Amino acid sequence: MFDVRPVGYVIGLLVAVLGAAMLLPMLADLARGDPHWLVFLECAIITGLSGGLIALACSNSLGRGLTIQQSFLLTTGVWVALPAFGALPFMLGVPGASFTDAVFEAMSGMTTTGATVFVGLDDMPAGTLLWRGLLQWLGGLGIVIVALIFLPVMKVGGMQYFRSEGFDTLGKILPRALDISSALIQVYVALTLACMVVYVMVGMSTFDALVHALTTIATGGFSTYDASFGRFIGPAEYASSVFMILATLPFIRYVQVLNGTAMPLFRDLQVRAYLRWIGYAIGVTVIYRIAVEDVGLAEALRESTFNIISIFSGTGYGSTDVTQWGAFPFVVLIVVGMIGGCTSSTGCSVKVFRYLVLIEGIRAQLRRIQSPNRVIPVRLGGQAVGEDVVNSVIVLFTCFILTFGLTAVGLSMTGLPTLPAITAAWTAVFNIGPVFGAGVGPTGAMDAFPTAAKWLMIFAMLLGRLELLTVFVLFLPRFWRG
Repeated sequence: MFDVRPVGYVIGLLVAVLGAAMLLPMLADLARGDPHWLVFLECAIITGLSGGLIALACSNSLGRGLTIQQSFLLTTGVWVALPAFGALPFMLGVPGASFTDAVFEAMSGMTTTGATVFVGLDDMPAGTLLWRGLLQWLGGLGIVIVALIFLPVMKVGGMQYFRSEGFDTLGKILPRALDISSALIQVYVALTLACMVVYVMVGMSTFDALVHALTTIATGGFSTYDASFGRFIGPAEYASSVFMILATLPFIRYVQVLNGTAMPLFRDLQVRAYLRWIGYAIGVTVIYRIAVEDVGLAEALRESTFNIISIFSGTGYGSTDVTQWGAFPFVVLIVVGMIGGCTSSTGCSVKVFRYLVLIEGIRAQLRRIQSPNRVIPVRLGGQAVGEDVVNSVIVLFTCFILTFGLTAVGLSMTGLPTLPAITAAWTAVFNIGPVFGAGVGPTGAMDAFPTAAKWLMIFAMLLGRLELLTVFVLFLPRFWRG
């Protein structure tokens, strides 16, 4: 019989922690004399008690390791349970917010997608704005831990390749997880504080700097204004660009830097390819805009740098209407959004590592066609890549494309026009943030979307953030019998 107690115990603890986190926005509202603080107090009590009771009921499972099946269930269960409880402050505290809207916003936050159904952010209580930022920050930290601890063990999307990095956790997942998590939290907090200080230095208020630092390092993209980063034109865009890149580099490299070993960061093929591809995308966009539009070099460089890095990293901030740049830059934005950042980072989408494996796999196959009797392994940075890794990457890439297509078709069946349906599927499956086209509000909010479209996007955001197969495998009866 399948034992859910170890899973329930961890989920219960995390829900209790989420309840404790609700006290922070409560204090923000209380400090400003906003009666909205009572909403967060009520939600904190409900969430904390629920999580504590779940953990208490499952506490007799302590000392038992997690099986592969339990690891898959835990990963998905966390990203279902936390948004469900995280939606409570929105349901009780945001005027006019329906149950669907509250769950959408919470799921978008925890998956660091950044798509929103809320309008009037400029007038929302400080606690609500801070809660949106905290959801993304916690979700970003969680996905880094999952990518380094669980996905390599579960062999999702070729992540078993990274077990050679010394993070083999099979059979001792809990104690090793605590060690890794401690190092990651230190790096994550340090980056967030540094980002906040820089934002204050370039002119943001302390509160705006805090919220935007939380959502920048999480590559989430929630802002405190309907205009998003359009309120911070200038140096803040360049500062944000730097930290969005830092947040999408492999966090394992930062841990190595803290341990006195910086060379792996500079030699990492992912890092070098990622920075190179960002440079290519910015370069061709700037050249196109200067040649076609009546725009100066400084403006084209600033706008293109910020918005391309925002989409590439999956953050989703916007500082201008990118649809006015023309068809070619818009296609560039769509493509870079489908690439994403590096593995083991807060970045989203397919990830640079998998594209590198695909490219090397294609090269190896072409050489095999030319010399059919030769044994030509796939190599990445001089290291052989196992056939199981290549196959896993191909399967995941195929699943991403098929899921994107099916989601776009499903959204169009809910009544959305073609462009919004395609870009909504793109932003949900690849966890990017913005949606373009008719039906999208002037602030980028999807409040006017049909309820069915919102729920489809909620499911797609969950799938994309957990890299599809982690969720799909739960629907296979054979998996549970294994």
